[in-house]
Amino acid sequence: MSTAKRLALSALLLVCGFTAGLVITGRMRATEDAGAQTTPPAPVAAATTPAVTAPAALPDFTRVAERTVPAVVNIQSAQVVQRPNSPFANDPFFQFFYGDNADIFGQRRSVERSLGSGVIVSSTGFVLTNNHVVAGESGRISLRQLPAVSVGLADKREVQATIVGVDPATDLALLKIDAGSLPTIPWGDSSKLKVAEWVLAIGNPFQLNQTVTLGIVSALGRANVGISDYEDFIQTDAAINPGNSGGALVNTRGELVGINTAIFSRSGGYQGIGFAVPSALARRVVNDLTQYGEVRRGSIGYVEIAPLSAPAAKQLGLPDARGVLVQAMRRDSSAYQAGLRPGDVVVAFNGSAILDGGQLLRSIQDSRIGSTATFTVIREGARVELKIPITSSN
Repeated sequence: MSTAKRLALSALLLVCGFTAGLVITGRMRATEDAGAQTTPPAPVAAATTPAVTAPAALPDFTRVAERTVPAVVNIQSAQVVQRPNSPFANDPFFQFFYGDNADIFGQRRSVERSLGSGVIVSSTGFVLTNNHVVAGESGRISLRQLPAVSVGLADKREVQATIVGVDPATDLALLKIDAGSLPTIPWGDSSKLKVAEWVLAIGNPFQLNQTVTLGIVSALGRANVGISDYEDFIQTDAAINPGNSGGALVNTRGELVGINTAIFSRSGGYQGIGFAVPSALARRVVNDLTQYGEVRRGSIGYVEIAPLSAPAAKQLGLPDARGVLVQAMRRDSSAYQAGLRPGDVVVAFNGSAILDGGQLLRSIQDSRIGSTATFTVIREGARVELKIPITSSN
């Protein structure tokens, strides 16, 4: 075969091979494309890695603040107090010989001032605040010379207030100002609060008027914290500082659920623990002060109670340390006359288990005057039920 023929044959074979390659490659691509349409690839990453979502934004509380801030007021109180003029007034040696009431150096008069916040609870001028905002550090008001109390409104007016009544047991006080058509905060139901629910604290910390802070409900039913005689506090981490006392604790619906009362602090400022009087209790105090000028509470007479420790429970033959121990009592009390005795362990009140003394005290005080309460006690290992009349504590 000549050289020319061999070259022509090689070229022909090369063209045929190239054409066949194109045909095969086209079929393979067609097959891959068809498979991609009918069988999607398995979502390996989605099956093994959870989807990442954007963090939820905080609720917008601007409208709640707009509605509630105007109803929180600034309160200033001044009263003349008598103080010992003796340089040895705090000397234990001097007091041992002369007593607390003897002051051979006479008395000196001084003016005690206090600042705080308040909440307008009625458009006709009723303002709720703390007793210590009105009465000062002593917590007591002289009936012979009442404090001069002024209320600073959101519209910059300053109005003199009349003291309707005070309740040191809950550290609340009710004032009345001569003004009408005032902004108010509607009452909320504090019994429906839940731990971790958003709340706003509104007040005048350090005389910075109408300050709003945000937090959550940290705990409910706090007692035995040494703030007042009747304790059933809402604990919150919303920033509460000196001057916030008497201000509003508001839920996300713009309802009044508490009256800010105190802080737990080693420095005197905010440390994440604040306490507020629940609205259910505050509303009852307002109603009693408006109607009677005082808060009417139930009583069973003078009875001293103490926590029941595990050793004491074992000594008394009790299975656990639930309940409170009756330590002492007066014979003229309704409790003694109904059969309660020192050494008894109160384990239930009207069928509800008693876990601590604060709970028992609140249950008695909340009872209707003139009613009869059922006390379940453990006495010498036996379970006894006593019917004790509820009398007035005033």
